[in-house]
Amino acid sequence: MPDAEFSSPDAPVAPEAAAPTRKRPKPGERRVQILQALATMLEQPGAERITTAALAARLDVSEAALYRHFASKAQMFEGLIEFIEQSVFTLVNQIMEREPAGAEQGAEAGVRQAAKTVAMLLQFAEKNPGMTRVMVGDALVFENERLQQRMNQFFDKIESTLKQSLRVAADGDGSATPSLDAQVRASMLTAFVVGRLQRFARSGFKRAPSEHLEACLARML
Repeated sequence: MPDAEFSSPDAPVAPEAAAPTRKRPKPGERRVQILQALATMLEQPGAERITTAALAARLDVSEAALYRHFASKAQMFEGLIEFIEQSVFTLVNQIMEREPAGAEQGAEAGVRQAAKTVAMLLQFAEKNPGMTRVMVGDALVFENERLQQRMNQFFDKIESTLKQSLRVAADGDGSATPSLDAQVRASMLTAFVVGRLQRFARSGFKRAPSEHLEACLARML
């Protein structure tokens, strides 16, 4: 599974001194550094609420410098959510292209699509633990309500994607109620993903989301 394009939260934030011939970051570079730092801070225990003062201190800049790139802290979290959305749905589209599912491929193709989508989500979270706090809402509790709504919409879209794959599987199996069967299984898989991400975040990132994944998917699918 390809890694996401955005620098991982556990990648070190590049100091400005890295390029001695250039005193100022390139356009957009500071914005990326801010998001990297925020994601990294979210990996720490008790990081459910991060202040702009702490974020500025980590980057060794003033709070005013942060607000030159983001109008608010909510906008910083929106930047992380945009990264999550773009990364995950780019990978979803790749799965759909590489694992086509239709009447000619049969029921197993739809099941493979759904299984690979679930595995990709859990692997993405495992590689980006700071993002996991955003995905499950832990980092958004004290922030603008629209951020949580946007993450809810993200998982609604994931469930819809799974339903599409599983509808193909239900049709291939000759189900009398393919839409209902696909909806039930998609809902179950989405709840499984959310539960695994919550456990990962609340265990201090000790319980891997992909734990016994193949066996779990075999039972559910």
